[in-house]
Amino acid sequence: MSMIQETRSPSLIFNWGMFWLAVATLAAVLFFIDGVDALLIAWQKPEYSHGPLIPILSGLLFLRQLKEVPIEPGPKRDRWAGVAVLLLAIFLGALGKLANISDIVAYATIVWVGAILLISFGWKTGKHFWPPVLHLVYMLPLPDVLYYKVSTYLQFISSELGVYFLQLLNVPVFLDGNIIDLGIMKLHVAEACSGLRYLFPILSFSYIFAVLYKGPVWHKAVLLISAAPITVFMNSVRIAVGGLLVQELGVEWLEGFSHFFEGWVIFLICVVLLFLLARIMLLFHPQKPKLVDALDLDTDGLMPQFLRLRYVYPSPAMITAALLTAVIALGWFALPQRDTMHIQRETFTFFPRQIDEWKQHGMAEILSADVERELQADDYRSAHFVNQDTGKTVSFFSAWYADQSAGGIHSPEVCLPGSGWEIAWLERTDIAEQMNFATPFNINKAIIQKGEVRMMVYYWFEQKGRKVAWDFGAKLLLMYDGVTTGRKDGAIVRLTTLIAENESDDDAAARLDDMVESVMPILPRFIPGADI
Repeated sequence: MSMIQETRSPSLIFNWGMFWLAVATLAAVLFFIDGVDALLIAWQKPEYSHGPLIPILSGLLFLRQLKEVPIEPGPKRDRWAGVAVLLLAIFLGALGKLANISDIVAYATIVWVGAILLISFGWKTGKHFWPPVLHLVYMLPLPDVLYYKVSTYLQFISSELGVYFLQLLNVPVFLDGNIIDLGIMKLHVAEACSGLRYLFPILSFSYIFAVLYKGPVWHKAVLLISAAPITVFMNSVRIAVGGLLVQELGVEWLEGFSHFFEGWVIFLICVVLLFLLARIMLLFHPQKPKLVDALDLDTDGLMPQFLRLRYVYPSPAMITAALLTAVIALGWFALPQRDTMHIQRETFTFFPRQIDEWKQHGMAEILSADVERELQADDYRSAHFVNQDTGKTVSFFSAWYADQSAGGIHSPEVCLPGSGWEIAWLERTDIAEQMNFATPFNINKAIIQKGEVRMMVYYWFEQKGRKVAWDFGAKLLLMYDGVTTGRKDGAIVRLTTLIAENESDDDAAARLDDMVESVMPILPRFIPGADI
């Protein structure tokens, strides 16, 4: 009797396997809803506007791959590995929800997709479906810390290469930090490199291209990793052509050209270059196939593969996964929600103008609207202090964030090069012993340079009283604090001083050490520590 039940064709209208799969899916949507919301918000940005297409393309990749898998209805002994992966997805999702970092919940959703495939097909078959599951990564926003580092790095490569092309064309141009000076006009690097916003769609396309490509594995690897260099190169060409237009035809031509060339035109040209690269590699293939033959573009039979949902078996593993996810999702909403912790602090408006022998010079600096928008801080202080004994100046800057889960601190390793400063030397060190502090005091100690002007910089991240030098470390502590205490606040502190021609680096460091020692007793009033 059981053999007859396992081999006959189930109904597509209703069967218990589809029922439990639907229960598991609806429960997962309920539990991972924070991650879904994060994706919907991220997809509104130009960099991630391709996001809604990714699940559709991943689904098509899965159906294509499913054609190679025979129908195997009936029980399997290796479904429980998928339940273990599902528990991992729930754990990661709960971690993200407790820490109020919805991006982590979005990442956990992909793990859940992999888990449900393992439960549906068993480990032996399901583990081969990793390509469409991995492709879902391209719908996720990068963590802000990583995004700013990557985008800034690629922007400057693109701008430097574009300026190099212009110089080859004898167009007078000069790159000063984040400014491309064309003589009759100036472009900010971020503005000039807006074509890089299509890097992420290109990366997604190159992944699909590599999956469909039937050539050698090393061909696939080249196609996959070539997306970023191709995009940077094309954006450099865009900068060069724009500069040439300014030189030959005038500034008024640049705006129309930029609107035309920064959109899908870059994407389409990059796609053409990927095809061209594949065609060139096929010239070295022993059989020298045509490109159309080297791509598996067969889309026949996808609907019959979709209809194979009726073969989903109501296994104990599937029922366990559905009930477990449903109970946790409903139980989560039944629990009392943790209120956002309100941090009592003084605003930087009351930051003293005199700290020991350090006296504020002039008024506190007001940042421009563009910088404030990029900074996204809830409160900040930027002021210059002069030592009344020596006449030397130290610049103090601090930005405080009430909620870092929605973005938060930008590392000076990104901001300083964007301001035209080159980081000549950087080390992370603990100054607790030399400053006689009882707890670790980790800082970044750097020398920055612009032309012949050199400055020494101290900066660190404040995370609930901890002094952290590593920005990723600060994010990990943010996640830990979000889970354990619900606190999401934090700050960055930066001290800067000019290194005069007649003084050593040690002299500048001593000056910053003195400022650190003076400012630390009052800083907790404005950046609350662990005891609040």
